[in-house]
Amino acid sequence: MKTLLTASVLALVAGTASAEDVTLQLKWVTQSQFAGYYVAAEKGFYEEEGLNVTIKPGGPDIAPTQVIAGGGADVIVEWMPAALAAREKGLPLVNIAQPFKSSGMMLTCLKESGITSPADFADKTLGVWFFGNEYPFLSWMSQLGLKTDGSAGGVTVLKQGFNVDPLLQKQAACVSTMTYNEYWQVIDAGISPDDLVTFKYQDEGVATMEDGLYVLEENLKDPAFEDKMVKFVRASMKGWKYAEANPDEAAMIVLDNDETGAQTETHQKRMMGEIAKLTAGSNGALDPADYERTVASLLSPGSDPVISKAPEGAWTHQISDKALQ
Repeated sequence: MKTLLTASVLALVAGTASAEDVTLQLKWVTQSQFAGYYVAAEKGFYEEEGLNVTIKPGGPDIAPTQVIAGGGADVIVEWMPAALAAREKGLPLVNIAQPFKSSGMMLTCLKESGITSPADFADKTLGVWFFGNEYPFLSWMSQLGLKTDGSAGGVTVLKQGFNVDPLLQKQAACVSTMTYNEYWQVIDAGISPDDLVTFKYQDEGVATMEDGLYVLEENLKDPAFEDKMVKFVRASMKGWKYAEANPDEAAMIVLDNDETGAQTETHQKRMMGEIAKLTAGSNGALDPADYERTVASLLSPGSDPVISKAPEGAWTHQISDKALQ
């Protein structure tokens, strides 16, 4: 019995010692937006692949692109506009997987502002997130032919914090919201959906790809790193599909990992229900058509396109083909 126990302990120690470390940097704080990764960790999907995954929450002062550039992460969750903008500026990011199929980004407007269509944005103040989140908005305004410098006939951009205060305080006619998060902050603040008008980027045909997994291009040349990312993507997508099928359980797993204590069960369960709509239809492999639409949107004619030319080598199926076969 003693011999068997010793052997088991040694095996456990050996297994732990041989686990490959992966550091994942999230785009935002611990919430159901990232449930798939927390589920994969909680359910042992990473462990089954021989991985020891550290999940680093983001925040208002954390830019995933800067974290990976500084060597603080192996892989990051980022929106494609920010990733392509960073790539053009010299940070060679590559999309290796795309768990999110659809965009959850919206402009949420007060009906009393008189806005009934995008044509009504002119001469209005609109709340916009920055830190890389502004690119889809700027692209959309460019397509609409609206300047964003506050000049007559254009729009005035209010640099929005990661809250909806400008709308509640009527400092802006519209603010940036996500279907799974800030929109519900507006509702919870006591404003009726009947008093709001929403414009989903997805419905307006200007949606860009959100929440993809990105690594540095040079690292993909290393067979050991490639193999590690294959395992990571496979386990992560297993976590995402589990979260889709079990949204309430996934939300509770997220809550268990929220060290700040800021999240609530009601909000996280509601968020997970909305997130499941965005990951539905994706097996983790990037859809080239979605990529081309994103690039076309970012290159849209206008005074200030987000990128100056179509990128080359910005995504690959090198990892997902092996992970999802």
